[in-house]
Amino acid sequence: MRITSAAVVPVITSLVLAATAMPAGAAADPFARYAGQQLSWGACAFTPQPGALPAECALVTVPRDWAAPDAGRDLVVPISRVAASGEHLGSLLTNPGGPGGQGTSLPGALAAVQPQLHERYAVVGMDPRGTGQEGGTAPEQRPETCEVPAGRLSQRTDLDARDRSAGSVAEHLKLPRAVAESCQSKAIAPYLTTWQTAHDMELIRILLGESTLDYLGYSYGTWLGAKYASLFPRSAGKVVLDSSTNFQGRLQAAFEAWPQINQRLFESSFLPWMTRQFPDDVGATPEVAAANFERARRFFADAGTSPDQFDAIFTGMGSHLRWVLGAVVFVLGVKGANGEITSPANTSGLAPELDTRSRAVFGVPFASLTPAVVARVLADDPADYRAFPATRYAVACGDQPTRSEAWYKRLSDRQGPQFPLFGWQYGLSEPCAFWSDAPRQDLPSLSAEVAGRVLVVQGELDPQTGYEQARSAVRAAPGVSLVSVADSPFHGQYGFEGNPCVDGMVNVFLLHNSRPGAVTCPGLPLPNETEVHPVPGPVPAAPAEAATAAAAPLPALRESVGAMISDVNAPLR
Repeated sequence: MRITSAAVVPVITSLVLAATAMPAGAAADPFARYAGQQLSWGACAFTPQPGALPAECALVTVPRDWAAPDAGRDLVVPISRVAASGEHLGSLLTNPGGPGGQGTSLPGALAAVQPQLHERYAVVGMDPRGTGQEGGTAPEQRPETCEVPAGRLSQRTDLDARDRSAGSVAEHLKLPRAVAESCQSKAIAPYLTTWQTAHDMELIRILLGESTLDYLGYSYGTWLGAKYASLFPRSAGKVVLDSSTNFQGRLQAAFEAWPQINQRLFESSFLPWMTRQFPDDVGATPEVAAANFERARRFFADAGTSPDQFDAIFTGMGSHLRWVLGAVVFVLGVKGANGEITSPANTSGLAPELDTRSRAVFGVPFASLTPAVVARVLADDPADYRAFPATRYAVACGDQPTRSEAWYKRLSDRQGPQFPLFGWQYGLSEPCAFWSDAPRQDLPSLSAEVAGRVLVVQGELDPQTGYEQARSAVRAAPGVSLVSVADSPFHGQYGFEGNPCVDGMVNVFLLHNSRPGAVTCPGLPLPNETEVHPVPGPVPAAPAEAATAAAAPLPALRESVGAMISDVNAPLR
């Protein structure tokens, strides 16, 4: 079994339905033909997570192309709703990110962990075009994927992007080239864009009967929400953008920053945490832990796991569960490098989490996990085909003009020496380098008209959308407010982290229309810790008081949804 974003992140499809008859004359208003449909609310296809509130679901018919709504075949977009438990204030549309994350299960979880929000808001979710229907198993509900024959990919199991030989570079480029060619060959790909999805959102607002649509988006969902507000400024209400891209710049730049922000997290936060949690296994100082990380990398390489695959486990660690998985692999790798063949002693305070991750990923309890078992599971998948999420690349590479293969190779050459964890690998793995289709529509920037209704929330050490991305967006959009979360290494701050400062800021904004200015919230202790260990970062000054997460309700639900938000925003690996 190979742990890839395609395996960890099951991102799926768009539904192309039966042709709809064209009227005699096309309406000037592209929404006129679709605004008369009635939403039929009923049971959802997905099973709610334990602790989540039940939702009701409906299907929205949308044109394949909002630029020519009378041409082509219609699509459907599934939506969900958890109605307000009290007096209805408005509808809050949510998006978990991606691009391509399914979101119909998100409202039930958010309403459960944020009862104040649930009292006043109808929380709404959607499975955007290109993602199918969450929980659906029928053929028309299945993923729209880009299938790549294994024969088109490298057959080597020792790929290491640190190897800069011509042969190694050529082997690495096989995957992004094949993914780009496969995804671009799909007839639906040109219509899986942010511009199209933003128009779907405007139709949803109309069908919900709301004069304005409030919004909460995570990660890529910040790009989507900002572009919706840019395209429909009079329809956008209060907008919360959590773990933000630079929505005033380039979407692809968020992915290009991964080497830098992941190296920062790894060195300044994860390695010190490992030395505090597992000093007997990885070493008592970050310097010793870094040396042991290299030894673990070599052990797994000798056991058949490519170094690229090993490095990828320690990038995009934007959730508690990803940290625990990294700890499991790190500890077992060092044990293997030391020649130990038995399971490690399970004496850490993280014992329950280690055992849960071990069972979920490696199929055995942590007490039975050996270096050989980890190495076997991490080995490359021999499947005949690999499937990649079409929407992820159609949006990421199709929203804006892309950079060339040569540009990304130079990026790899520059980033590798500075950020070796992922810098060598990223520039050789980006399908956008081979994307030849030009964007069909322009995406406007956020205007001053709507900037005063936008709140950005950003963790200082976020390894998936870097703090600098959010800061650049705010600086380029005067009037937007920024809530920074000092020392936080996690992706997705509001609702599921249990940070009372963040939750309070966002809830007061949404419920009472009182938006903070530029403020800094304290971060929370890392897993199995009771205090925050400040590290240098881009937030100029941390608050005096540290936060705690002692009383956060529904911890399993919070952790699970936090992991989903992180995983759905992972890059190709």
